[in-house]
Amino acid sequence: MNVLDIVTALVLLQFLVFGGLVGQARGKYGVKAPAVTGSEMFERAYRVQMNTLELMVCLVPAMYLAARYWNPLFPAAAGAVYLVGRVLYRQAYVSAPERRGLGFMLSFLPILVLLVATLVGAL
Repeated sequence: MNVLDIVTALVLLQFLVFGGLVGQARGKYGVKAPAVTGSEMFERAYRVQMNTLELMVCLVPAMYLAARYWNPLFPAAAGAVYLVGRVLYRQAYVSAPERRGLGFMLSFLPILVLLVATLVGAL
């Protein structure tokens, strides 16, 4: 199950990096804490971090639940797709938010697949 733990650690690390990028954007665009508005570019970075948190809350337990019923390489691979999706999502959202769809789908679909797999395995 080490590969699943590695992917989970990468998911958490990615979230921390996104948080660091929000901190950088705060300084760059002059948005003083605790404000979360005031600069569109800051708000984009912040929104990426928050959307990542929202999805990560579902992803991590879904990976470990699926690993109870399936080979752990399957949920680890789904987590890897999620990681790539988050990078694409961030790149698109920061530059042109209307192009974030592919990154979002590559982040959301692995979670859905993992949850369905868990239900199938449990039933």
